[in-house]
Amino acid sequence: MTEQQYSEGQRDRDGQERDTTAEPQFKGRKNGPYKDVSPELAEWMRTGWADTERRDLEPIEQAAYTAKRRAALSARFPGERLVIPAGNLKTRSNDTDYPFRAASDYVYLTGDQSEDGCLVLEPRAGGGHDAALYLRPRSSRENGEFWLDGYGELWVGRRNSLAEASALYGLPTRDIRTLADVLREAPEAPTRIVCGHDAGLEAVLTLRRSTGDARDAEEAAERDAELAVFLHDQRLVKDEWEIGQLQRAVDSTVRGFEDVVRALPQAQATSERYIEGTFFLRARVEGNDVGYGTIAAAGPHATTLHWVRNDGPVRPGDLLLLDAGVETTTLYTADVTRTIPVSGRFSGVQRRVYDLVYAAQEAGIAEVRPGRPFRAYHDAAQRVLAEGLVEWGLLEGPVDRVLELGLQRRYTLHGTGHMLGLDVHDCAVARTEAYVDGTLEPGMVLTVEPGLYFQPDDLTVPEELRGIGVRIEDDILVTPDGNRNLSAALPRTSADVEAWLAELLPRS
Repeated sequence: MTEQQYSEGQRDRDGQERDTTAEPQFKGRKNGPYKDVSPELAEWMRTGWADTERRDLEPIEQAAYTAKRRAALSARFPGERLVIPAGNLKTRSNDTDYPFRAASDYVYLTGDQSEDGCLVLEPRAGGGHDAALYLRPRSSRENGEFWLDGYGELWVGRRNSLAEASALYGLPTRDIRTLADVLREAPEAPTRIVCGHDAGLEAVLTLRRSTGDARDAEEAAERDAELAVFLHDQRLVKDEWEIGQLQRAVDSTVRGFEDVVRALPQAQATSERYIEGTFFLRARVEGNDVGYGTIAAAGPHATTLHWVRNDGPVRPGDLLLLDAGVETTTLYTADVTRTIPVSGRFSGVQRRVYDLVYAAQEAGIAEVRPGRPFRAYHDAAQRVLAEGLVEWGLLEGPVDRVLELGLQRRYTLHGTGHMLGLDVHDCAVARTEAYVDGTLEPGMVLTVEPGLYFQPDDLTVPEELRGIGVRIEDDILVTPDGNRNLSAALPRTSADVEAWLAELLPRS
């Protein structure tokens, strides 16, 4: 696709500033069909189009929630200008882009998912902020932008007009192509930006905030980081609308797991890719995408934590570890793992490993309730796993010694869970004291996912265990009186998993 054409002084697609005054109005597609355009064609393309500028649109259902979130942000940073970008398209290869996925903080505060968008909170003299959403408007048919620009609407589809977007999101809207100049010319005020999403806007603010003093630059970076941390702290507790979206993501994920079980015979005839593709179909039909790269790990691949190549065989007698989640159209993701016997029944040693992981998960889930330390469910699950490993003779006790030295981690490898929401590893830059060293509160949603992984080449374990990997993961909501397993519709005990497979697997 073509490079995006900006107005004078705007950003190139790589985020660099450039002067466009000497450039042609539109470049066209890099290898596109329109190298030479006759005046007659250009004039004809201006005419004969119906008026589609305005549709009557209802506000998005989360508009009331995004308004409350912006109000909390405004109260935290009085008198400061806040800039929260959506991000830009990124090149996949040559002249093709990756599918765009808006930055989570931007989506959280607006509900919009448009590339190049930006939310700006401008401080008012009397207190509070005026919020404005900067977006790309409809492509002009008068000047040919809609068909001569490879990102024009003839190529990529109709955009909302600024008036339509204002009705949808409950915010004043402005042309994103003016924002760089707006920021350059805005009244003096402390300014923060969420970094890492729009290099062009960051460059504008760097120039504006630059004094030549290295310490001033460091302080500006610290203020920007503080804005990001506050937003991640704010996102730790989900409101009722977000909880509903997460349940929707989980429900679709459950159906995706059922699809995979029904497709196991075809996967055995092909590869793990069939499993990945089967789940992806459900994610695209019922949501926006998968929330992260699907792990479809059969046999010894299940011992590789982030196995996303998904190009191995699916053999009878092996276990399949499927770690996958549907991302909703509003960008909330599930994160669920089940380990299932490809043939429908666990072998004796597979069941022994699975049942120990299940017992650890049960212990972990029991610790998920208000007022408990975030780390408590990890500690509980690790203790159960360590006790089992000592009992099996794989580790030398006592258990407290094993846990103190972390010896069980050779086989357990990872933490027992993380926050979940707009990102699969949600709120990653929240304050340590609010997250991993904090206490659980109603409205938090997290995963509980203990596992055991015996590497194929690990000589410290009996040969019968080598190549076995088991993880069980569920999405757990902290409620006022305990917790609720959002993914409880998927079976967890070894007996229930076998009964589920017997029901869904095609009969020979």
